[in-house]
Amino acid sequence: MTNDVPGAGDAPGGLRERKKLATRQALSWAALRLAQERGLENVRIDDIAAEAGVSPRTFNNYFSSKYEAIVSRNADRMLRAAEALRARPADEPLWDALERVVLANFEEADRSPDPAWTAGVRLLLAEPALQAEMVKAGAAAGGDFAAAVAARTGTDADTDLYPGLVAAAVLAAQQTATDRWLRADPPVPLRPLVREALGLLAAGLPDPSGARTAG
Repeated sequence: MTNDVPGAGDAPGGLRERKKLATRQALSWAALRLAQERGLENVRIDDIAAEAGVSPRTFNNYFSSKYEAIVSRNADRMLRAAEALRARPADEPLWDALERVVLANFEEADRSPDPAWTAGVRLLLAEPALQAEMVKAGAAAGGDFAAAVAARTGTDADTDLYPGLVAAAVLAAQQTATDRWLRADPPVPLRPLVREALGLLAAGLPDPSGARTAG
């Protein structure tokens, strides 16, 4: 499998890069749609490739399995956010920059979802094979994000706690917002939930009860 993500060997915004990203996203969406409609066990790589309008060989250039294709969207968001973070102005406060680069990947999530869709996705994400793939993909993307935070803050992702903690917190914020989004009744848009979660992190997770711990 090749790691065809934005910025790998191409000028930012280049035609080749955009085509690769579009193909990767189309495959990921096709895998998710088919699995949600048919059940994970009833979806083959050939089906996903046909749904996305490409060959099975092209699928294998992007993903090693249908599980990876389904969960790749979240990991790719983190990788794009890491790349964008490196390009933000150096004098911009860190958490302002983090909010901008993360929310940029949720611009399409400003509308409430179809309840039938979220119900199907909830069932799908309960599959152990997908959960294991999500952990693996999240670890890889989190490492890249931590490196971007380290570069911006003058810390070392290998020896300092800070960049890894920030990356883990941002991942957790996105996951928590997504979990709430999938279970919201009535349905709500995802992007505002992500913004709220990031805002709480930036504020230091203040106690909502207003209670103060004794010094």
